Amino acid sequence: MTKPNHLYLLKYFYVIILFISSLQVNSQSIFSEFALTGKGDLVLEGSNIRLQPEVFEAYKNMQAAALEEGISIKIVSAYRSYNRQKNIWNRKYNKYISEGLSPKKAIDKIIEYSTIPGTSRHHWGTDIDIIDSSVQQPDDVLIEENYNANGVYENLKKWMDNNAEKFGFYLVYTNDENRKGFKYEPWHYSYLPISKLMLQEYSKIDLLKLLEASNLKGKKYVTKDFIEIYYFENILDINSDLK
Repeated sequence: MTKPNHLYLLKYFYVIILFISSLQVNSQSIFSEFALTGKGDLVLEGSNIRLQPEVFEAYKNMQAAALEEGISIKIVSAYRSYNRQKNIWNRKYNKYISEGLSPKKAIDKIIEYSTIPGTSRHHWGTDIDIIDSSVQQPDDVLIEENYNANGVYENLKKWMDNNAEKFGFYLVYTNDENRKGFKYEPWHYSYLPISKLMLQEYSKIDLLKLLEASNLKGKKYVTKDFIEIYYFENILDINSDLK
């Protein structure tokens, strides 16, 4: 009897692993509106920094690989609840109004980087904001200049550019000059195998109805026309690989 070819067995084993992985992802393919809008009904792992289990495992693998090359990846923001995002929104709204901005201009200022609560990708437990904790930390960590050439996180950015996608993490808000919506965020990555599915499910939500039920500062200025533009520019105009 002929012995099995070792290369064939290795290929067969690899196919099985991929099949099991696909089952794990497919088991996460249906999400409730609560889960998609940060109001609960989502399985998360961790304490202060929380992620979906599959995302957390992929992150740990990426973190370990980066550490071998002297890069110490640290998450500064992962899952955010609806209430947490609402507090961020209301705090910024009050700040900009106190500085003399009109309500409409205050909202335009907020959505340069921050989302309307209920619309954040950080609600999904798939997205992370990262820094390199092995370097001297600046006063403001999540600003573009830190990730540019000669910035404190320059090496982190180079490593992520070369390796992040191998672990399933993709930059969300790229520096494509034709992209609209949120400004360039070189620190914000999303775990594609799950977040892509969640975005598809999210497209079924009635955002106007969601906001009508919210206690949001400046809510009356978040009109139907505003939401339509916000949806296509801020939610959908992202790295095309994630859509």
